[in-house]
Amino acid sequence: MTGSQESGRDWVLHVDLDQFIAAVELLRHPELRGRPLVVGGSGDPTRPRTVAATATYEARAYGIRSGMPLRTALRLCPDAVFLPSDKPAYEAASERVMATLRGFPVRVEVWGWDEAFVGARTDDPEALAADLQRAVRAATGLSCSVGIGDNKHQAKLASAFAKPAGVHRLTTGTWAQVMHERPTDALWGIGAKTARKLAGLGLRTVADLAAADPAELARHFGPVNGPWLHYLALGRGESEVVTTPWVPRGHSRETTFPRDLTDTSDIADHVAALARQVASDAAEAGRAVVRVSVKVRFAPFLTRTRQSRLAAPTTDPAELIRVALAVLGRFDLARPVRLLGVAVEYAPPGDEATAYTLTAIE
Repeated sequence: MTGSQESGRDWVLHVDLDQFIAAVELLRHPELRGRPLVVGGSGDPTRPRTVAATATYEARAYGIRSGMPLRTALRLCPDAVFLPSDKPAYEAASERVMATLRGFPVRVEVWGWDEAFVGARTDDPEALAADLQRAVRAATGLSCSVGIGDNKHQAKLASAFAKPAGVHRLTTGTWAQVMHERPTDALWGIGAKTARKLAGLGLRTVADLAAADPAELARHFGPVNGPWLHYLALGRGESEVVTTPWVPRGHSRETTFPRDLTDTSDIADHVAALARQVASDAAEAGRAVVRVSVKVRFAPFLTRTRQSRLAAPTTDPAELIRVALAVLGRFDLARPVRLLGVAVEYAPPGDEATAYTLTAIE
């Protein structure tokens, strides 16, 4: 291995697999390389209300993006190839990647199928990044981009600059030069809605936000979120890489209907069925539920979510169905419904006996 792991200083690396789902499919279908490929649903773009899970760079050139309806993708690129999603294949590929990373003298914190943070002490992080890339490709045939930083925030942003299949370093020393002129939503954790609110306060760039008064931000965004936004703009972030196995915080089930639902009893029946499924998922995982959420998407595309916290953790299907239906009762169902979802939040492992106060959160 290139680079010493016994000397140097501590670094955080973010390993991000390039177009992961599509890349797994291309390993199985090498004849499709170079063609626009879209993966999602059953793979049939003529079916209504199915969306793209991912798209290759060739497909993205046509404007196709993850979450886009397959019908829209077909319209944008009639010559695209559409394949169905295959979750077990992606899980297996991800496990091989993470096992490969753990073969190095580093700490690995898994963040999902296609990304992980790596903590290492080395005098040459670029050499380590290249070693990781070569090992992942040799073991799995997949390519990855690697970001290097003083903390997770910097490393996460750096890996985006490295795509595809590159290595990029972003540190406290280079933060201002690289980030200050970028819009605030370039920061990890700031979305379009928050960026618009910041712009309304005259804070349009990372430099603007870094120079803002944390107390003033707290007044507009809350005593925790306001200073946190300032913290992000300064390039700060968590630097500890935790090797504790990733544990799901919850589970969800949802259904998009081929025809809009208008009958409230039908809607209630579907919510009850989804609640029963997530109760089964929780029992199978050996996890107790502390919160139930219901998502309703009205036609044409208005989505609303309501949730309630349980009085005590449970996996009892009857109780979860009861709470889900109670949450559903807080929606105005005057409009046709195109999608329903039920999600649950789990109690932390070992904390299932904790008592909870029943609350309802809009």
